[in-house]
Amino acid sequence: MHFRAITRIVGLLVILFSGTMILPGLVALIYRDGAGRAFTQTFFVALAIGSILWWPNRREKGELKSREGFLIVVLFWTVLGSVGALPFIFSESPNLTITDAFFESFSGLTTTGATTLVGLDSLPHAILFYRQMLQWFGGMGIIVLAVAILPILASGDAALSGGNAGAAQR
Repeated sequence: MHFRAITRIVGLLVILFSGTMILPGLVALIYRDGAGRAFTQTFFVALAIGSILWWPNRREKGELKSREGFLIVVLFWTVLGSVGALPFIFSESPNLTITDAFFESFSGLTTTGATTLVGLDSLPHAILFYRQMLQWFGGMGIIVLAVAILPILASGDAALSGGNAGAAQR
């Protein structure tokens, strides 16, 4: 397994995810709801984590196979869910425990729609926007994952049926 190449890719994805904190930060500025600091802090923490993972491995090239691809998906969802909890942790409203913040983040990214939040109408607009953004990313992630896995499954079927057809022709 090419662990350095995997680390490089996960680091780059976390760096890209840090950029998504800009949108809810702008929403916080527009509505002046006080949540902007949480998104600024998350931006810099995510950028630092991504850079720590990416920088030492930036020149690492390796031919990745489907096995590494599956590991990248698992690691990315785990790291993304963890980093995605940071705005909920850093924000003063809602005042979530670490467990609830992780639950909200993973709930959004898995598009389950479950929540531990009460009084959604009174939450800062930026937090509400961020929750919806996580759910959108989760929905897109499922689609991308399906598009990435279906060809692998289809090629396995094609290889299997091709092998049988070859044996039948003999």
